[in-house]
Amino acid sequence: MELRHLGESGLVVSVVGLGCNNLGRPGTAAESLAGSRALIGAAIDAGINLFDVADVYGAPRGRSEELLGQALSGRRDHAVIATKFGVDMQGANGPDFGARGSRRYVKRAVEASLRRLGTDWIDLYQLHRADPNTPIEETLGALDDLVRDGLIRYAGVCNLAGWQVADAAWIARTHNLSAPVAAENHYSLLEREAERDVLPACDRFGLGVMPYFPLANGLLTGKYQRDVEPPANARLAGRTRLLADAPWDRIEKLRAFAEERNISMATVAIGWLAAQRPVGSVIAGATTPEQAMANASSVQWHPTADDLLVLDEICPPGRR
Repeated sequence: MELRHLGESGLVVSVVGLGCNNLGRPGTAAESLAGSRALIGAAIDAGINLFDVADVYGAPRGRSEELLGQALSGRRDHAVIATKFGVDMQGANGPDFGARGSRRYVKRAVEASLRRLGTDWIDLYQLHRADPNTPIEETLGALDDLVRDGLIRYAGVCNLAGWQVADAAWIARTHNLSAPVAAENHYSLLEREAERDVLPACDRFGLGVMPYFPLANGLLTGKYQRDVEPPANARLAGRTRLLADAPWDRIEKLRAFAEERNISMATVAIGWLAAQRPVGSVIAGATTPEQAMANASSVQWHPTADDLLVLDEICPPGRR
């Protein structure tokens, strides 16, 4: 497993990270603690060290953090934990008054996450989405306090537009605050909108990009086909609108591209993302040890310059 510095920071992460939103998910192998431990253990054995979660993940909210913390018991030093705050926790972190980027709320949220994770520190603490009710200066100041107090090591942002990333980075620099080191955004071969402004902003200000949904909700796994009903236990079973609206012409060309190179579609999707600047770690979800190991092995394929040109022809930059 290749390790990379996340942006221009000293935080070193595996080029494939494990998305932990499936921990505790009903009907999956990761629903139980035993299943979560097997998944996390397989990921670590495969060289993955970055585990991406959020306080809002799980049913009830916070369950994914709890399972991740328990699964990492005795292996905390092997892991880089990234978690998030800023989405409505429906009272689990106490009243937020609609200001989930405020200094008051950030302190309450991090304390709750630390308890659920069973750890003394969080490696990467991320604003899950912009808070229109709180100045970004206040949120960055609160995160800087947490860094200075040793409760978090680094700060990051998620789901921000390029101008918001640039704004946060510039404000942090000019106010002598701990600047965000990473931006986590939706980014895949089928959704390249982030290339318009998010990636250039991150490149300019030294943030590492952490793409989520790299397999486009499963459309790039190779298990779904045009006009074919998915298996009853598949992720997209019953999601007829998503399947009907999928860009099948592109998906089928990607399938042919993968078959010509004797690799999987998932390998193409993850390997392509890992080759994009300034991607630091591709956040790939999984529910079984086998899926985690397959995701980790995807970056053993390194696309050539010609491969990248062909993929640009199949999936041009911009919205699908």
